[in-house]
Amino acid sequence: MPDRGAPVSHPAPPRDDTRTLTTVAHTAFFLLLGASVVRFLLRHPGEPRTPWIIALSITLALLYVLGPALGAAPTARRLLWLGLVVTNWTVLVVLAPSFAWCAVPLFFTALRTLPPRAAIVLVALLTTFVVIAQLQLAKSFDPNLLLAPPAVAALATAVFVHMERQAQAQRTLIDDLIRTRRELAATERREGTLAERQRLSMEIHDTLAQNLSSQQMLLQAADRTWDSDPATARAHVRTATGIAAHGLAEARRLVHDLAPSELADGAGLPEALRSLGAGPDIEVRFHLEGTPAPLPDRVQSALLRIAQGALANVREHSGARTAALTLSFLGDQVVLDIADDGHGFTEPRTGTHTGTGTGTGTRARTDSAGRGHGLPAMRARVRQLGGTLTIESTPGEGTVLSAAIPLEPAP
Repeated sequence: MPDRGAPVSHPAPPRDDTRTLTTVAHTAFFLLLGASVVRFLLRHPGEPRTPWIIALSITLALLYVLGPALGAAPTARRLLWLGLVVTNWTVLVVLAPSFAWCAVPLFFTALRTLPPRAAIVLVALLTTFVVIAQLQLAKSFDPNLLLAPPAVAALATAVFVHMERQAQAQRTLIDDLIRTRRELAATERREGTLAERQRLSMEIHDTLAQNLSSQQMLLQAADRTWDSDPATARAHVRTATGIAAHGLAEARRLVHDLAPSELADGAGLPEALRSLGAGPDIEVRFHLEGTPAPLPDRVQSALLRIAQGALANVREHSGARTAALTLSFLGDQVVLDIADDGHGFTEPRTGTHTGTGTGTGTRARTDSAGRGHGLPAMRARVRQLGGTLTIESTPGEGTVLSAAIPLEPAP
């Protein structure tokens, strides 16, 4: 079952329709521009204005080509570009009315660039120029020339506005779904946490708390009868000792239930580390150095969690292809090294870190400001055990994370 609490990645709203419409509009513009140039040259060969028409047509084509590089947002440069395109087209239409139909693709450009009201005003102005130009070309009055351009402009505007509203509604719906999913995941996490707390409180109340209460009563009874009836007092103490032993067994059972599943059934830390991975595209190798020694449960759990967090960062941030886990038993301490061949990070900080890159392969701000608390959690685990966490990284040469935890000398 996937982790409902994990960060949710969602695709952006589909833009296939917009891209298709953009391609059609660009193609139509250049076809109309080319046809207008050819028509003018065929109908008006050798006229003095011909060089101007050709120069303005080339300029308009170049300006139009620069448009996509400026993006669709109504920035100052984008607005200036649109003004230059419209001005160039207007001059062309004044010199040669046959260029008027190039305005149809410009409708789409205006609607994409300007706010709705401003875009509609510009479309109306362009349509007016088209009507005037067509009436100039006609030998007699034709109602179609008066009505067709506004109808085409209205249809193009309506189609575009409808598509934009649909896209906006879809984006809003996706945002609502993502927000609802996150809220549901947070609610499930809270409910799971509360359920686990309730289970643990019941377990502690029914076992450890009852045992401690019984021990207290027995020891108090032993204290009252110690002088008058030593035998009974000793019996109370022995009973309390037995209850303490039972409580200790219960406490160990609770700790075992909370231990990582990889360490269950008596599996040791080397076996658990050997089974870890970082994804299908990253090869993880495990090395064991020194003579393995029994490790306390909390040390095994801490090192396993550190390795899991470091490999998660390798997978998500480092761009590495290989990672190496090295567990070293050095007598008085155990050291876990996680090395990767990723891109590293630029801050040349080494030693016991208090706010540095992410475990193997990225920077501290990415980890802390992004999805979680990988390094702070690692440092907290190591600090609780009296150890040190060291990170060394070189840009382009990967990162090495090292966790060293001291061990109590064997009796």
